[in-house]
Amino acid sequence: MDDIFERLAKSDFRSRFKLKDKDKLYIKEKGLETIRRHAGDFIAKRIAPAIIPNDGKQTPMKGHPVFIAQHATACCCRKCINKWHKIPYDRALSEKEQKYLVNIIMQWIERQM
Repeated sequence: MDDIFERLAKSDFRSRFKLKDKDKLYIKEKGLETIRRHAGDFIAKRIAPAIIPNDGKQTPMKGHPVFIAQHATACCCRKCINKWHKIPYDRALSEKEQKYLVNIIMQWIERQM
């Protein structure tokens, strides 16, 4: 995963995302396993389906640490996932692909903590 993080670090847009103190506190209070479950739920419901009517707008820019991490890691919409992670956007995501995205999100969060 180091390769993807090196590429993301070179993006002015992606590298501007950082967890705020309130996000870090929320993560500490909930625990990383709960945050991982939240990430899995967000990916499964908002990103994984084959057809997403609001693709490109389904991930808020604030409100939950996972949302921030999704933007920072280009896991926020299917077009970004295709561009950065080379996962096709014209079909549903496999369970393996969903786990891959959750792992990237969680690694970014752990690096921020």
